[in-house]
Amino acid sequence: MIKKLQQRFILISMLSILLVLTIIMGTINILNFQKVAADADQLLYFLSINNGAFPKDIRPGNPKHRIPPELQRFKNFPMSPEMPYETRYFSVVLETDGTVHSVNTGKIAAIDDDEASDYAAKIWDLGRTSGFLSQYRYRMDPCPEGFRLLFLDCGRSLDTFRSFLMTSILCSLLGLCSVWILVIFFSRIVMKPVAESYEKQRQFITDAGHEIKTPLTIIHSNLEILEMEYGETEWSRGIQKQTKRLSDLTNNLIYLSRMEESERPLQKITFSLSDLVQETVQSFHAPAAAQHKLISTKIVPMLDFHGDPASIQQLVCLLLDNAIKYSPPQGLIEIALEKRGKNIYLMVSNTAEHISKETIPHLFDRFYRTDASRNSETGGYGIGLSIALAVTKAHKGKIFAESKDEKSLTITVIL
Repeated sequence: MIKKLQQRFILISMLSILLVLTIIMGTINILNFQKVAADADQLLYFLSINNGAFPKDIRPGNPKHRIPPELQRFKNFPMSPEMPYETRYFSVVLETDGTVHSVNTGKIAAIDDDEASDYAAKIWDLGRTSGFLSQYRYRMDPCPEGFRLLFLDCGRSLDTFRSFLMTSILCSLLGLCSVWILVIFFSRIVMKPVAESYEKQRQFITDAGHEIKTPLTIIHSNLEILEMEYGETEWSRGIQKQTKRLSDLTNNLIYLSRMEESERPLQKITFSLSDLVQETVQSFHAPAAAQHKLISTKIVPMLDFHGDPASIQQLVCLLLDNAIKYSPPQGLIEIALEKRGKNIYLMVSNTAEHISKETIPHLFDRFYRTDASRNSETGGYGIGLSIALAVTKAHKGKIFAESKDEKSLTITVIL
C-alpha cells in the first residue's frame, strides 16, 4: 500500500512538472514561430507595396525610402542597405484565371522558373493568400496583370526555429529525468515515517488479533464446561454467539492484514476456477434455502486460473455470504462465471430492498455497512468486501459494484 502511494506521488509530481514544462516550452516555441512568420510577413508586405522588388539605395534615413505608413503597425521593421542582398525571394504573376503570366527568380538560385510556376499552381489550387509552403512564406496580392505571388525563403529562420525547438525538448527531457531522480529520492524520505506508522498499525492488528484469540479460546472452552455442568441457558447461548462473532471478526482482521502485505507471496498454482466456484456455491444452497432465498448459477465449465486457490475460495465465499445476508426474504442470488477475451469475469448479484447509488463507492471501505444502525442480526462486520478487494488486488485483478435500478446489487470481479 505504501509503495503504491509512493508511486502515485511520483506519478502525480512528474505529470505536474511535465505539464508545466510543456506549457512553458510550447508557449516559447509558438511565440518563436510567430516571430519568424511576422518578420517574413513584414518583408513580403514591403516587397508587395514596391511591386515585388526592393527599391534602390535603400538605407535608413533615406527620405525616398522611408517605411510606408502601412508598415507602421509592424514594429522594428529591419530597414538595412544589406537587405536586398541577404533576402532570397522569387515572384510569380498570375492572370485572373490562374495562368502564369511571368516569373522572376533572379533573387534566388535554388528555384528555377518551372519550379516557381509549380509553387504558384499549388497556391492557386489551395485558394489561400498567405502561409507557408515548404520553407517558403508566400503572399498573394492583386496587381494590374491579375495576382502577384511573392515567395520568401525562410529556410535559415526555420532551421534556427527547429534547432531551438529540439534543444528545448532535449533540455526539458534532461530536466525531467533529473527531477524524476530527485522526486524518487525525496519521496522515500517523506514516505518513510508513513510507512513505519502503517507497518506498526498492521503489526498491531496482527499481534492484537493473536492475543485476543487466546482468551476467546479459553472463554469458549470454559463455557462448554459450564454447559456440561449446568446445561445450556439463554445467557450461555448469548455468550457463545458473541464469542463466535468476536472470533470471526478477529480472524477477518488478521486475514485482511496479511493480504495487504505487499511482500507476502501467494501460493499460486493453475487450477479449475469453474470447479472451485461450483463447489463453493453448493455449500451455500442450504443456508440460502433456510432463509427462503434462491441461488441461480451460470458457470462456464473448464475455466482455468493461475492463482491462490484458498484466497480465491475465500473471495467467492465472501461475495456469496454478502449477497445472502443483504438480500430480502424470497430474494434471488445469481452467480455467473465467464471468460471475455483474456479476462475471467465473476459476477455475484442479489436483489435488495433498496440500495442507494451514493453508498456504492463506499462498499469496499472497512467497517462500512449500508445499514446505518449497524444491526448485528445480519451477522456482518462491514469488512467482508474489504477482504474481497484485498484478495482481488493481490491477484492483479479489479473489483467493482454497481446497481442499475437501486433494487439489486452486482459485484463484478475481473481476473
